[in-house]
Amino acid sequence: MTAVSRISSLPIVDPAGLRHVWRVADLACEQPGIPTGHPELEAALPGGGWPVGSLIEVLQQRPAQHVWQLLLPGLVRALENSVGPVILVGAPYQPFGPSLKAQGLAAERLLCIHADKPSARLWAAEQALRCVEVTAVMAWLPQARPEQLRRLHMAAQQQSRLLFVFRGWDARHQASPAPLRLLVEGGDSLALHILKRRGPPLLAPLQLPARGVRLAALLQARKSRPGSESAATPADASDRRSHVLDRTPSLA
Repeated sequence: MTAVSRISSLPIVDPAGLRHVWRVADLACEQPGIPTGHPELEAALPGGGWPVGSLIEVLQQRPAQHVWQLLLPGLVRALENSVGPVILVGAPYQPFGPSLKAQGLAAERLLCIHADKPSARLWAAEQALRCVEVTAVMAWLPQARPEQLRRLHMAAQQQSRLLFVFRGWDARHQASPAPLRLLVEGGDSLALHILKRRGPPLLAPLQLPARGVRLAALLQARKSRPGSESAATPADASDRRSHVLDRTPSLA
């Protein structure tokens, strides 16, 4: 009874007047993140971008689906202020260098580590996070356990690294230490579900364009060239997608 009376006697303080109080209805106040290149997503993320020094978990139905559409603009921005590479651990397919280069990401800035065993992938991802000049780590770890993900999160936090871990849809029902969890689906446009963030739940998915601003501009410039294949009838044009920039950037 004494404890209750003491608590009830405390003065009521307006949280709006305290800098370090995070109200549940608001996004957490974090350091500015790396711009994602998607305005809709930036408005929904604490810090307005990809958080550095934190595990970002991306859940996909297929392991290579929509990876570059979602991450490429942010990786390009991150590399602008860094001399180190982006490390890919256990990528299911080799990156298509010419398409990525046309959109600002030079193939020589990518370093691919191939490892079949889950334990080897985890070890490689953690060692990459601890390398001095590494800009970002992208790791495909479908079998990682929560305690293993927590170890990677701590390594990214200690070294202030940008870390993306890709897992399957079935992982959405599992516990995860990731402060930011995303589920990606869709075809012509991306439906991005924010399953977890430091802020209130986001009930409706974000609709993002399947092609980034730079890729769309390149395709439009190609279509406007005299004698280009786009001068064909719409029916023919829809079937002719052999040019490198017509391929949605993927790991295939």
